[in-house]
Amino acid sequence: MFDAQCDLAALVYTEGENPDDVLHEFASDLNESGHLAVGIVQLGRHRIDADLSATLIPTGEQLRLHQNLAHDPARCRLDIERLTNAGERIARTLDEGGDILIVNQFGRQERKGGGLAHLIERALDADIPVVIAVPSHYFADWITFAGGMTVKLRCDRKSLDAWWRLVSAPTGSLRPPDHLTVCEVIK
Repeated sequence: MFDAQCDLAALVYTEGENPDDVLHEFASDLNESGHLAVGIVQLGRHRIDADLSATLIPTGEQLRLHQNLAHDPARCRLDIERLTNAGERIARTLDEGGDILIVNQFGRQERKGGGLAHLIERALDADIPVVIAVPSHYFADWITFAGGMTVKLRCDRKSLDAWWRLVSAPTGSLRPPDHLTVCEVIK
């Protein structure tokens, strides 16, 4: 499923960090510069009134991904059907020529092989780089999911931009690095 090109990046975040803002800004900048960033980014992860809403990239359409629980209206949970429908829409857009797939989170569903996990495989099979927000407490599960073939990025634009420059550069134009990365050794 995964290869050693390290075109799979985990934007690892801890409590208090906001991967959503980093991914939104990154996607906007890519799309403004002529690339086609495709995917989904969560809204309001750090708001008290967060309601599991997300934005589709590149359209900017906002989706509610939660269902209210009848027995407890104050609680909500992920609506798998809505997430599946969003995934189908993302897949269609990705097939139209996406340059990168952005996934809002490696969460409970993805850890079980569901959710948007299939999009990651689909993108990588098409040689499209993928970046996904991964909570630090799920990073070990992420490594298992990715078969170890991933780049771990800090939750900031500098790290994300540096990775993107490497994976989006034409093959012959990369200057040899001063040191080898784990991915390069595996190649």
